Amino acid sequence: MDYTQKLIEKFNDRSAHIAILGLGYVGLPLAVVFAESGFKVTGIDPITSKVDTLNSGESYIFDISNKQISDLVNSGHLSATTDFSVLSEVDAVSICVPTPLRKTGDPDLSFILSVADTLQEYIHPGLAIVLESTTYPGTTRELILQRLCEESGLNVGEDFFLAFSPERVDPGREDWTTINTPKVIGGITENCLLVTKTWYEQSLEQVVPVSSTEVAEMTKLLENTFRMINIGMVNELAIMCDRLGVDVWEVIDAAATKPFGFMKFQPGPGLGGHCIPIDPLYLSWKLKSLNYSARFIELASEINTGMPRYAVSKIQDALNLQKKSLNGSKILILGVAYKLDIDDLRESPALDVIIYLKQKGAVVSYHDPYIPSIDHEGIRMKSVSDLENEIKAVDCVAIITNHSSYDYDQILKDANMIVDTRNALGDKGKKNPKVVRL
Repeated sequence: MDYTQKLIEKFNDRSAHIAILGLGYVGLPLAVVFAESGFKVTGIDPITSKVDTLNSGESYIFDISNKQISDLVNSGHLSATTDFSVLSEVDAVSICVPTPLRKTGDPDLSFILSVADTLQEYIHPGLAIVLESTTYPGTTRELILQRLCEESGLNVGEDFFLAFSPERVDPGREDWTTINTPKVIGGITENCLLVTKTWYEQSLEQVVPVSSTEVAEMTKLLENTFRMINIGMVNELAIMCDRLGVDVWEVIDAAATKPFGFMKFQPGPGLGGHCIPIDPLYLSWKLKSLNYSARFIELASEINTGMPRYAVSKIQDALNLQKKSLNGSKILILGVAYKLDIDDLRESPALDVIIYLKQKGAVVSYHDPYIPSIDHEGIRMKSVSDLENEIKAVDCVAIITNHSSYDYDQILKDANMIVDTRNALGDKGKKNPKVVRL
């Protein structure tokens, strides 16, 4: 049987049954896009609470509304399950599982390997597989393909089709979303690319084909390494400007007036999110196995991971202006999500800031309109309920995440001291004696 043509026809008439493995910040938006374009989509996730929430017509992802989920569930286009045996029935599967780093800094590929082992059990002729999880160049070919071919006896590019397409999700954005962000994809063979490209083209506005899975894997790492290194550079610039007595924010704004050859990056208390702090280190780790040191990555990582401590030093400076010690002082962390206006706490620098402050004896509280509680590596806290009174009561307010819902004029008026790590107060904080800026 010509499975290539059969799958292309199923994708073109949207009769294909699609599975999404992993229903997190990447998998659920992708499942919604496929379902809204007319495909029958089954989401698979081992977490029962996620599955039950979706099947009841509710969303747990900030960027996906309850109405979107409810409409798709009621129409029969979207369902969720913890039962991986549904893979034996589907025509296509997108793998959207986490790829974190271990404490040692090595890639944790356990989720990908677990998926590969599961696919071994349920792979069948006429199946298209796309890995979306960010990883090092060679993963799709060396880990996924090797396992599938060894156990199944099927031929890639003839019986089943394997590709890599890096996710480009930026939570909280409304201008660039899953549906209109150009989608890079590379196949193991030409047929793999043809089949998977046809699939994604039915739901996404622009699909960008590349020559191999390795190129697609490396593309994602380049994107995030570029951002990580430039953020590291501007974070170091902030430290240098502080030593020189120069306003780093004014310098950046002035440089950004150049219409060519400059891209604006801003300093902050550290890196957060599921991509920028992690993805470049996958590349660095891979290159070490080839006896090469990725020096830019290592240096930028060193600078960026040091920024939470630098933010704490600025809090210490602010307290010194009040003739107070950090030990025993009350500090309010304003915003703990890794970036503004989202509910994502992953790798947030606020977590390290809180840990370092507590280690130095500070009495720490926090407020975040999107994150009601924290339970992370021994940190168990709830967002304060009365923000106005808390601001007045503490010795220092540290703006770590500059959510747009905050009334910064009122915060400036009520706070005893402020450390602004995001330039949230702008010019109003520039010459205010009770404001210390990053």
